[in-house]
Amino acid sequence: MSIEIQPYRYEAIALSNESTVVAEFLPDALGVRETGYQSEAALESAFVEQLQRQAYEYLPISSEAELVANLRARLEQLNKIEFSDNEWQGFFATCIAGTNDGILEKTARLQEDHVQVLKRDDGSSKNIYLIDKANIHNNVLQVINQYETPTGEHGGKHATRFDVTVLVNGLPMVHIELKRRGVDIREAFNQINRYQRDSFWAGSGLFEYVQLFVISNGTLTKYYSNTVRDGHLKEQSGKRSKSKTSNSFSFTSWWADARNQPITELVGFTKTFFAKHSLLNVLTKYCVFDVDRKLLVMRPYQIVAAERILQRIATSTNHRQLGTVAAGGYIWHTTGSGKTLTSFKAAQLARGLPDIDKVLFVVDRKDLDYQTMREYERFEKGAANSNTSTSVLQKQLEDPNARIIITTIQKLSRFVAKNKKHPVYDAHVVVIFDECHRSQFGDMHSEITRVFKRYHLFGFTGTPIFAKNSGTGGNPLRRTTEQAFGDKLHTYTIVDAINDKNVLPFRIDYINTLKMQARIKDKQVSAIDTERALLAPERISQIVGYIREHFDQKTKRASTYRHDGKRVAGFNSLFACASIDAAKRYYAELAAQQQGLPDAERLKVGLIYSFAANEDDEDGLLGEEEFEAEGLDQSSRDFLDAAIKDYNALFATSFDTSADKFQNYYKDLSQRLKKRELDLVIVVNMFLTGFDATTLNTLWVDKNLKAHGLIQAYSRTNRILNSVKTYGNIVSFRNLEQETNDALALFGNKDAKGIVLLKPYAEYYAEYQARVGELLDKFPLGQAIVGEAAQKAFIKLFGSILRLKNILTAFDDFAGNEILSERQYQDYQSVYLNLYAEFRTTSEAEKESINDDVVFEIELIKQVEINVDYILLLVEQYLKKKGSGDDKEIRATIERAINASPSLRNKKDLIVQFVESVNTRAKVDAQWQSFMAAKKTEELERIITEENLNGEAAREFVEQAFRDGSIPTAGTAITKILPPVSRFSQGNGHAAKKQTVLGKLAVFFERYFGLV
Repeated sequence: MSIEIQPYRYEAIALSNESTVVAEFLPDALGVRETGYQSEAALESAFVEQLQRQAYEYLPISSEAELVANLRARLEQLNKIEFSDNEWQGFFATCIAGTNDGILEKTARLQEDHVQVLKRDDGSSKNIYLIDKANIHNNVLQVINQYETPTGEHGGKHATRFDVTVLVNGLPMVHIELKRRGVDIREAFNQINRYQRDSFWAGSGLFEYVQLFVISNGTLTKYYSNTVRDGHLKEQSGKRSKSKTSNSFSFTSWWADARNQPITELVGFTKTFFAKHSLLNVLTKYCVFDVDRKLLVMRPYQIVAAERILQRIATSTNHRQLGTVAAGGYIWHTTGSGKTLTSFKAAQLARGLPDIDKVLFVVDRKDLDYQTMREYERFEKGAANSNTSTSVLQKQLEDPNARIIITTIQKLSRFVAKNKKHPVYDAHVVVIFDECHRSQFGDMHSEITRVFKRYHLFGFTGTPIFAKNSGTGGNPLRRTTEQAFGDKLHTYTIVDAINDKNVLPFRIDYINTLKMQARIKDKQVSAIDTERALLAPERISQIVGYIREHFDQKTKRASTYRHDGKRVAGFNSLFACASIDAAKRYYAELAAQQQGLPDAERLKVGLIYSFAANEDDEDGLLGEEEFEAEGLDQSSRDFLDAAIKDYNALFATSFDTSADKFQNYYKDLSQRLKKRELDLVIVVNMFLTGFDATTLNTLWVDKNLKAHGLIQAYSRTNRILNSVKTYGNIVSFRNLEQETNDALALFGNKDAKGIVLLKPYAEYYAEYQARVGELLDKFPLGQAIVGEAAQKAFIKLFGSILRLKNILTAFDDFAGNEILSERQYQDYQSVYLNLYAEFRTTSEAEKESINDDVVFEIELIKQVEINVDYILLLVEQYLKKKGSGDDKEIRATIERAINASPSLRNKKDLIVQFVESVNTRAKVDAQWQSFMAAKKTEELERIITEENLNGEAAREFVEQAFRDGSIPTAGTAITKILPPVSRFSQGNGHAAKKQTVLGKLAVFFERYFGLV
């Protein structure tokens, strides 16, 4: 008889208060910055030394045999066991390095099945932990570098040396790829892609256990999971099945502190991300391997939110604050930032707390109930129990095994009304509200919080209700999000998300469709029936014509990409209408204008609306449409039935407006939107909140929006998908500029500073002109591109032109101004694709009608961007108001505008100095030019003096850069401005000096380009 001795394990007697994400990172604490040139080897050496100082064990190994031997020793150490050779060989072959195991199988093993069973020589079995998730400090962290992959029969195509790898209990789980400073970190990203394709599977495939990748050039550092990709492509190669990846750099993430300040320098990143408790927490708690077999690693703000919810649960329980707002709080994370994943992880971790009986995830709309259920199921099959009726909800509340329950607030309210007393009211429950800015503030919220005794109430929202926008209805003690839910636990605004590139910026076109004649402008416009005019057939017809004419342009139908296993062209869109009447008219007009067109030329159009018990609120909340059509008047219901028949004919379905079939129509419609099978869906309020489809890139708006509703509606368009989708398109047929500015000021960031909007056309086009000019000059068609350096330069240049053209094609101004002819573009693209393929395989009141008094026309008013002209306009206003008291507000507006613009933020000090120096309203433009020219000259002369540059050559170099639109880093021009370096000087002095000068000139160029 064998007696199994369980390994001694450290049992936690208290939760650590060490947060995974540092509260505030202070770069100055790192000491004096180095100024000398740093090679890639030196960067790697410093990184490894820093990990050693952080208690990582350095392991000087270079072969797979040594790697496997170390793995055996570390697993023996973790599990307090000694393998016999026979036991180890069997365990290694079946539980670690199975012949048919690839990235997916190994990731699943770590994430879902990290305790493997060892068959011992005596016939007994023993659990073997690959990683200890309960007590993270039982795990051993080691670091290796310059590990060489095996070659030969089971090896890679050629020997590969990996930069730095972190081993957890001997298994490679984090791989770091480094490039020297000044090199684009995308090169490190692309190199990892090559490793995944060519090397990680070599030998025993242990590097397929890597869960996280880190890429850095010392200055910039990012991380991402092993399945940051559009999907897995299984390819057979002989007897091996290897997972090939299609990675997207867009999904790499910055690490940050709890204030959302990115920690980009490798030294700071290492001190925080690679702190042992932080890294192990990320690996064991904050990765989610979803049912689509994708490994999602949470971003810093998501981790902070989840941990602060857990901390609030613990502290409020200890302080006996259950059942009060002090036991909960709210998370302000902008729409599109991944609130569902954050709430899921918070619910999952709360479910695991020994004192918690139930976690209720409460949504406010039935469509969200369906979508949220699908999202939760995506993360973990069976993790959540949704319910279709109050009786089912009751059974789940009474079932001790139903730990996470998704329900609507309406069903929960009905349960409370039917059950005056129930044991669940005394249970210790966590209640999480999704999008907590709606009916939670009404009587239902009051009833639920009245009957439950021991609860923690948490809310997630991208658009909180503050005192400023709370409206006047409802309970005055529960009008704001804070009043209803308690403290704000964490903030991550749309500005944070756009700066981090977690969501896309917006491009807004305001299209004027009502141009009043002079005699009408003199009338009392407030007494004019503008809504009636807005529904005039002439206007409806012209708007539909505009949409049809510009649809391919706005939705990028000329661009193709793979999505959901298919090759699709461009994106799709929503059309938000002011009323059911308007939606019907637009649908009918679209049908009329498309009548007689071949099927291939018709837009696939859907229509959905339902009865709205409440109109849009004065505070900007969208009216809540019910999930059934019974409340509609007969005419509207008949029209909707007819539209659904069109839909049935298009997709061979059988829906109608009866209760169940209408709900199924909604679900089918939403899925076809997500799969890009529909081109345009006309809505009133449905789909404008809580609906996510990455293929949506355009919102057509003929509806008054403001505050919550505006941000929510706009945010349907800005989900990241791929490199083709670079921003969310808003095309507004009403003048919503002021409402947009107000909403962005309210929800832009924690200091209400605004939002980043896309740059103006002229800026993109100037860059495009310069790049195309360089292309035609350096790479004339018909001449071979000789040498690898020239080929790489061409690929980089033409790639930048492709990216610019991708943006410019959505601008009306671009048509006819493409510079390159279609033939030239085709020829260059052929060369580009040929070279790219080669490099991929070889390297890296009473109203009157005004219908007769307006001219109906489509007029582009403007495209919104905070630029220098806008700033100067504000400066003029500031001077006019100076001394009146209103000038402070204008100064604040100037600051907000600067902070909201990616092109002006690094020029803030210059603009502020100008505002302080200008003292006359006359010729502000001239004063601006004079001021900036003087500052530009002053700063350049300082650089020339500090670096002892050739003054005349440096001035010419800089002027040429401003003409060309960039600082040239290659060629002889930079060499001419450098001071002579003695051939007897130690080290690579010339290269170091060149990098220093280029760095300073790049900063200088960035500050002044576009200002003078």
